Amino acid sequence: MAYPFFSLAKTHRTTPIDYRMNEVAIRVEAVPEHGLATIWDADILIWAASQIVQARDAGLRTSRLMAATPYEILTFIGRGTSARDYHRLKAALDRLQSTTVATSLRQVSERRMHRFSWINEWTEHADTHGHAAGIDLIVPDWFYRAVLDDVLVLTIDRAYFDLTGGLERWLYRLVRKHAGKQSAGWRFDFRHLYAKSASLSPFKRFAFELRDIARRQPLPGYRLGIDRATGGREMLAFVRDSQSAADACGKPVNPLVLSGTAGHVPSGTGPSCYQEPGTAFSEVKSVASSPPNLDSNSESNFFVVGGGESRGQTGTGGRR
Repeated sequence: MAYPFFSLAKTHRTTPIDYRMNEVAIRVEAVPEHGLATIWDADILIWAASQIVQARDAGLRTSRLMAATPYEILTFIGRGTSARDYHRLKAALDRLQSTTVATSLRQVSERRMHRFSWINEWTEHADTHGHAAGIDLIVPDWFYRAVLDDVLVLTIDRAYFDLTGGLERWLYRLVRKHAGKQSAGWRFDFRHLYAKSASLSPFKRFAFELRDIARRQPLPGYRLGIDRATGGREMLAFVRDSQSAADACGKPVNPLVLSGTAGHVPSGTGPSCYQEPGTAFSEVKSVASSPPNLDSNSESNFFVVGGGESRGQTGTGGRR
């Protein structure tokens, strides 16, 4: 999901996303009452993808219909469990259900568009005291089929849920998809990133935020830097942080989450730990970057939480 499927802003956005590059076309529209689904709302889809993959790997029957308690979803994605958090979860489900997407990704002909909402429908169940007891939701077939395709699934570091900025989260998705485990990493032109993010901020503000992110190094498992190409064009460079793999540690998560199958499916992930960010690249030139990766990866990728190396991150599938 490195493409602009979600709003990166925490504020209410109703301006549609209209992205076209080469054969890829994406149109995302919102209902004014709820606004566009945000990149934080997409955490629910990460939970859903993780449950589908874990059920499949356990040899259980998977389904587009999924069931869980609000508590299970919130704790999985690293949120609180107060009444306010429950209300925010329901608002996120409303945005995911009311946001409509039309895309040419994974279509046989680029002239064909697949239209769907991120959640077809969802139902809240309450106990005899009126308290939230469970949530049923149905994910769209476009999403479900992609999650079952290993080529389109990448695992993510659990520290992703700790990223507070929308641009930071989107950059992690992009970096995870393109850099992977390649020692040389990739570079992207600032203007290309600006177009691909569908950000409503002015370009100058967007560029300022990119430089600040490269300075702070908040992305788990990767290092960012700024290159300057001929003519002064700024390039964002990113490589895998080898130190994070060497220092992998942490504790698993234990709760069980219903996955829409006959039994329970563990929602725990592998090790996760925290580390201080490495030193940023030179502001003038970084040394371990491949040529600009402007048009690669014609497919979108879906993310699941995984365990293993690099602070809870394993690289499975995905075109890089």
